[in-house]
Amino acid sequence: MARYFENSSDALVSDALEGFALVHDDLITFDPQHGFLLARHTAPSRRVALVSGGGAGHEPMHAGYVGRGMLDAACPGRVFASPHNRQVYEGSRAAARPEGVLHIVKNYTGDRINFGIAAERLARCDIPCARVLISDDLASDADGIASGRRGTGGTVLIEKLLGAAADDGLGLAELQELGERLSARCRTLAVASAAHTAPTLGEPAFHLGADEIEYGVGIHGERASATARQGPLDALIDRMSEELIAALDPEPGSTLLTLVNGLGAVTPLELYAIHREFSRVLGRHGLSPARTLVGDYVTALDMRGFSLTLLVADPSDLPFYDAPVHTAALRW
Repeated sequence: MARYFENSSDALVSDALEGFALVHDDLITFDPQHGFLLARHTAPSRRVALVSGGGAGHEPMHAGYVGRGMLDAACPGRVFASPHNRQVYEGSRAAARPEGVLHIVKNYTGDRINFGIAAERLARCDIPCARVLISDDLASDADGIASGRRGTGGTVLIEKLLGAAADDGLGLAELQELGERLSARCRTLAVASAAHTAPTLGEPAFHLGADEIEYGVGIHGERASATARQGPLDALIDRMSEELIAALDPEPGSTLLTLVNGLGAVTPLELYAIHREFSRVLGRHGLSPARTLVGDYVTALDMRGFSLTLLVADPSDLPFYDAPVHTAALRW
């Protein structure tokens, strides 16, 4: 049994948010009553605010991406749970710009419902609101899944691109159109050799054999349709990369953004080896990443796993990626 270092499971998220706000007081403010984080500094050219959120346990997402060049506000829920619609409403109202708010929502039922209720409340206050739904998880792309693909690692890349586009002064409809295009051309696939430890129980969420992996695991520990043998890294990345490429069918020379993301307990040593293999497979198809990130960007508590994200962008999107960003977790 693994115990979390916490005062209590109920207090862990709020304690962590207060600590985060103390460390990053130059970047954000924290509203403990309504549970949202607000950027201190965003570009005055913004006509639309960007607001996102979701369950805690995925740090640095989303709190770590609040700041200049990315999100205006983030609304963290309890561990692996949607934020309450009041959080989203209050955070959106505090962040709103003259032309309203764009909600960036990962495709989970609770997130969709609560962001939807908040959008209805904003409309009653005459605050325009639109939504971009992130649905990049290739493993949940199946006819039997009524809710559709889950939202996972691609969220970080899309929030970065939309943040720069908002800084450029794009309007609400333009940002929504851009976000929908990016989401449609983005896919992620994740694997894990060990589950996360559930804070309330101190036990792994699921169990695997010594040479088994969960192929297509979700960022909340959702089990895949099948368990596979782990095998050597090159064969695993071959399989994952080929599936991502087949899903998006990029032409040779396409502008690609890639993310090699740790799910909480995989070492940087492994992640860079994974990136090497990912790049090797892309090269075999005449493809090369224009930009890439490697590290822990969307975690699943202490899950021993990683995800690969492939986003087929337009060349005109690269200036949005390269534009300055200054948040707790992403800056250049």
